[in-house]
Amino acid sequence: MARVTFEELKAKVAEKLNIDEKKITPEARFIEDLEADSLDTVELIMYLEEEYGITISDEDVDKLKSVGDVLLYLQTNV
Repeated sequence: MARVTFEELKAKVAEKLNIDEKKITPEARFIEDLEADSLDTVELIMYLEEEYGITISDEDVDKLKSVGDVLLYLQTNV
């Protein structure tokens, strides 16, 4: 699979969290900046796991606080 891009991830995050793509930056934190709740973040992680055919451990999920964190994780593990 091709390298995951920020634009690709931004579109997926916007769709799953039902927010404007303009709010999404690499530095944007899911809970603090994008106003996602814990259920939103769980659903997003599950969606990304299915979309990219990977499993993200609970330990790794705890480290994924921002869009940039997720992008780096996906670029390293997909």
